[in-house]
Amino acid sequence: MPNTLFVLLDGMEDDPNPELGGKKPYEVAKMPFIRSKAPYLYHTTGRGYTQLFLNEFWTGHPPDVARAAIEAYGLSMDMTHGRTAFRMSPAFVNGRTVKWAYGIDDRAEELEECVRENMYLLQDRNPQIKFFVHGRSVITMEYPFEIPEAPQAPVDGPYVRFPGELGELIEQVAGELDGLTIYPWGVGKVGTSYPSFDCVKNLTAISNSPTALGIAAIIGHKIQFIDRLDDRLPAAREALKRGNVFLHFDEVDEYSHQKDARKKIAVLEHIDELMSEYFSDVENIVFFVDHGTSCVTGTHILMDVPFRTSFKAFDEERVELSTLVPTLMERTK
Repeated sequence: MPNTLFVLLDGMEDDPNPELGGKKPYEVAKMPFIRSKAPYLYHTTGRGYTQLFLNEFWTGHPPDVARAAIEAYGLSMDMTHGRTAFRMSPAFVNGRTVKWAYGIDDRAEELEECVRENMYLLQDRNPQIKFFVHGRSVITMEYPFEIPEAPQAPVDGPYVRFPGELGELIEQVAGELDGLTIYPWGVGKVGTSYPSFDCVKNLTAISNSPTALGIAAIIGHKIQFIDRLDDRLPAAREALKRGNVFLHFDEVDEYSHQKDARKKIAVLEHIDELMSEYFSDVENIVFFVDHGTSCVTGTHILMDVPFRTSFKAFDEERVELSTLVPTLMERTK
């Protein structure tokens, strides 16, 4: 039985865009390979965040693990002995508001250096930190304080000070960088995990996102962290010789958060060209979307999302998310 390639175009759904004459970016993007290679179009229920969608997609269950803990798994960080994980995203804070900072790649190295220089503030909490793309990071540590209700990315909100040394770190970095700092969200510990469907147990996940890789690691899939988009495709082709593959393109979502429809169109077209180069001869391909991300507002959209297959898999146009993968895999036999 040929192995199946699952391709996540993260946040591809969108709002109608005035810059594009009322069309959505993916409706404007030239993607001849994807549309011809996978001509069967269906829809399922999107979820508010990638980890919510992927856990149900691969296991049939919503996750019971905090976003930051998932990402800690994706980065192979220490989550033993009740440690707490904090997803730290770049943000501008002024004591009153938190404004999430997307598109600050020109300051990402400066931010990382400043955070590392001030990590001594957390030394009594046995901290571990790992940075990944665009100045983002995950911190795990022993944290005895109650977690406050604070803004959750990508929605801006009122500034809430985190208790203890973490609050000191956030404010120290902000003071040194004119308000730019890292701010936590998706905070939590390890919870209940569910195994993947038997039909996709032999699967390798390839991504630059610790969210996607963390879900894969928790449910028992193999993972490969590959930062550069172009490098993921040859790795996916190699992995497809040994089993099923999940190939993730987080860049689609990132440009949506930046509210840059032209970049979103360009990356979709680039992905299409690379898919044609590497996977024209692959029999079973599924292209899917986890949620909408608006290039108009920069925020996630809870909505039905499309997925396309290279083979006829369903009789109905709309499919329940929790049953999607088992039915797909049954039809590939």
